[in-house]
Amino acid sequence: MTEESDILQIVEEDILRILGEEKSKRVSLESIKSEIKVAYLFISNAIKELEREGLVQSQGDFIVLTKEGFGKAENIVKRHLVLENYFKIKRTRSEREAHKMTDILEHYISKEVIEHIKKLSTFKTEGFPLTKLELNKEGIITDILFPDYGLFERIVSMGIVPSEKIKVMYKIPDGMVIYVGGKKFALGNDIAKGIEVLG
Repeated sequence: MTEESDILQIVEEDILRILGEEKSKRVSLESIKSEIKVAYLFISNAIKELEREGLVQSQGDFIVLTKEGFGKAENIVKRHLVLENYFKIKRTRSEREAHKMTDILEHYISKEVIEHIKKLSTFKTEGFPLTKLELNKEGIITDILFPDYGLFERIVSMGIVPSEKIKVMYKIPDGMVIYVGGKKFALGNDIAKGIEVLG
């Protein structure tokens, strides 16, 4: 997601989430700028768009949710918490790690995937590395284990996310070709080892 419209949508969702997490429903523009790491122009444009949609109002240096905005923000916060709790449970990650992973992932997945992740969190067993999944056997992605958030984002932007079905089509030197989300990708074994599955 690199197009300006995609970035703007992400920033809008992040602003609504930040406002939804605040009990006072009133957040300073400075707080929003410090939490969302993009150019101020995106934040300013996102706020204007949210105001146009009737979801927020500017009050001096503060942004507040409208009644309509409160409902949308509440849904974004719920989705965020499902993902964050999932990442904390699966590997006893720190709150910061789980929050960062969720900030990346939440913009790439649908409501349907969120529902699948809720179900996945009931599994007590950990997955195994994708490199051990048998050829042509379908597995379900349970976790993505990359400490590098840039790599994590590249992987999830390909549709490789928890709860998705994945299949190893064939092996190639030092890697494999996988099928996930209706697409084929070639992955090196070093990447495939960081993707855990149940199969």
